[in-house]
Amino acid sequence: MEITTLKLLNFRNFSNLELNFYEKKNIIIGSNGEGKTNIVEAIFVLALTKSFRTNDDNVLIKDGNSLYKIEGTIKDSFINNYKIIYQDNLKVVKINNNKVKKLSDYISNINVIMFSLNDLKLIKDTPSTRRKLINLEISELNNDYLKYLNYYNKILKQRNTYLKKANIDNVNINYLNILDEKLIEYGIKINKIRESYINDINTLINDIYKKIGFNANLKIYYKSDYNNMSIETLLTQYKNNIQKDVNFKSTQIGVHHDDFIFMLDGVDAKNFASEGQQKSAVIAFKLTELEIFYKKKDEYPILILDDLFSELDIKKIEKILNYINKNIQTFITTTDLKKLKKSYLSGSKVFELENGKIKESLYE
Repeated sequence: MEITTLKLLNFRNFSNLELNFYEKKNIIIGSNGEGKTNIVEAIFVLALTKSFRTNDDNVLIKDGNSLYKIEGTIKDSFINNYKIIYQDNLKVVKINNNKVKKLSDYISNINVIMFSLNDLKLIKDTPSTRRKLINLEISELNNDYLKYLNYYNKILKQRNTYLKKANIDNVNINYLNILDEKLIEYGIKINKIRESYINDINTLINDIYKKIGFNANLKIYYKSDYNNMSIETLLTQYKNNIQKDVNFKSTQIGVHHDDFIFMLDGVDAKNFASEGQQKSAVIAFKLTELEIFYKKKDEYPILILDDLFSELDIKKIEKILNYINKNIQTFITTTDLKKLKKSYLSGSKVFELENGKIKESLYE
């Protein structure tokens, strides 16, 4: 899969921009603040309808304007045009100029694996951050997963709204039972898909971790209230937990509390691994995802490496780039081309940003 063209209107610092990308390596170079990350952010938004930097679409609109527009041509088995228009808190998505009614039906058409500085903090961060990442990646592979997740969150919101108003003396058990049955129905579906995805990750991640530099055993442990639980057992747990839920005014068990724990040699990497081991574990996770996407879709996703090399040494950079399949369309943002070997730069397209202008060149 590759993106051949990108057009931006009033997106971040770009009023009007059109770029034609190379099918393999695209290097975007510029000083901080020139907008190199904005370009790869636009590709990410085009694929997943949301930014990896903010949840507020309004900040993506260039100052003084009322909308932004992203348009791109994607080449895989076919060539299709994708478009996102955001105005007045309303997002419209189109494929070949045909409006797609549900965002869940749009997502999964364009596959992107994103690798940014924030991802290096994944192990140290909260369970919600790890769930968000897993949700994004699985949604690109499985359109039904996003629908199940939306249904689950809708029911969860309804249940929590009720709990905020209830007290233990007047709680409507029958009403909660109805909601619990629906939560469990979709929660089990989500749990099984997450479990399958992590199992796929675990078949590859340990070997990849060792190939990029560490002689330790890496595994992802999927922690969930739903693991190996029957419907009947879960219903009992929800019933037994009602007083606790009323006291906390929120639902205390469910897949919305799931976590994905990086284990190194059988212990939690968050508490016992060095910073270098943690970074390499996250890198191995991302590289494994590339292979999972290829296995599931018979083609590699678009790969984005955003300013990653500012946090890594030259040897680590070389190991990552040597591992990446040469047929993957890759975008790299950097402030310094010296971070990349000349042998890697050969055959790439370079976009140099300076003072609001972009200079394009082929690196021979």
